Amino acid sequence: MSKNWEARKVNLGGAIIGAAVTLVLGFFVGLNWQNFSNQFLPYLGIGQRRTNNNWSALDEVYDTLISQYDGELDKNALIEGAKKGLVAAAGDIYTAYMDADESKEYQALLHGEAGSGVGIEMALRDGYVRVIRTLPDNPAEKAGVLAGDIIYKIDGEEVYDKGTEVISNKLRGEDGTEVELTVVRGNEEKTFKLTREPINNVSAYVTYHDKTAILTVTRFDTDTGEIVRKIVRDEFSKKGINKVILDLRGNGGGYVSAAQELLSLWIDGQPILIQRGKSGKDETIYANRGGALLANIPTIVLTNGTTASSSEIVAGALKDYGKATIVGETTFGKGVVQTLLNLSGDTLLKVTTARWYTPNGTSINGEGIKPDIEIERTYEDINKDRDPQLDKALSM
Repeated sequence: MSKNWEARKVNLGGAIIGAAVTLVLGFFVGLNWQNFSNQFLPYLGIGQRRTNNNWSALDEVYDTLISQYDGELDKNALIEGAKKGLVAAAGDIYTAYMDADESKEYQALLHGEAGSGVGIEMALRDGYVRVIRTLPDNPAEKAGVLAGDIIYKIDGEEVYDKGTEVISNKLRGEDGTEVELTVVRGNEEKTFKLTREPINNVSAYVTYHDKTAILTVTRFDTDTGEIVRKIVRDEFSKKGINKVILDLRGNGGGYVSAAQELLSLWIDGQPILIQRGKSGKDETIYANRGGALLANIPTIVLTNGTTASSSEIVAGALKDYGKATIVGETTFGKGVVQTLLNLSGDTLLKVTTARWYTPNGTSINGEGIKPDIEIERTYEDINKDRDPQLDKALSM
């Protein structure tokens, strides 16, 4: 391991500031400001709206760059950099502009179309992006990558200070291609040469333990609610299920509508979420009526530090209504909602449009949801296939 590894650690705030500064510089130097209002604003969905902003200082930067830069400038690349910089300058880690390629990859990932990769689930923990778990019978698991490993380099490029989306994009690629992954484990660097394979990553599945159903939801895709409802409708009565364990550990969220559909299995027509956006007016989202098949079934929800966003909407509503006992660790604390806006050129703007509150009016942003029964599952537990959280849930 390199001697200066510890000196390389950056906190999330520092990484965000650094990324924002870099992108904002792209904004300042990248755009032909003479054509700004005609070309740039429509890409952000603002149409032909004009602003009263004085862009003369930016004109000065651009003109100076054109006259002094010793090299060729790619106008399209500069405009894309400008868009990213403008959005990044909002200072919100959840708001992002994606070019056409990034948009395609993001939409595919959100819909479970992972393509070819190495089978790693990851999340930001303790200031680093770490491996949360490796998917069974996939390249990373076969090679010996372990939960808790810090993702340090990909193909020799340092990525320890990048976000999960950037790292995921670098790990994915064409089937059969190789990628070199370097992790930090303890005080040691380990490098693995992995061959990408197609990844099968369903959003929800069930296993059974006697009369207990263990529903694992890995993300909230457009069809997640339908998948779970079909499982409940077709299988639970036949198996005589009398207890449900809903496993939301490692679930980073997804569509709010999918969380609504899932909650409608326990909650019948009542408020599940309160959103408050730019207007300051509250918008209440309700569970669907007539489909609460699990309303009277004892339920336990498993959570950890990577249970986030739509997963927290589910856990928060079930807790507020007394429909479930929460077991595990405090959730991530993402109490804001993003809207995906399609822009011209197949690009995408993911923008924070509201804050959300549980039915009781509680904001979990930055705080998370504390479990009723707190039990830790360590990386060592995961790597040795021990699960004290699930064991506790099964014993209740």
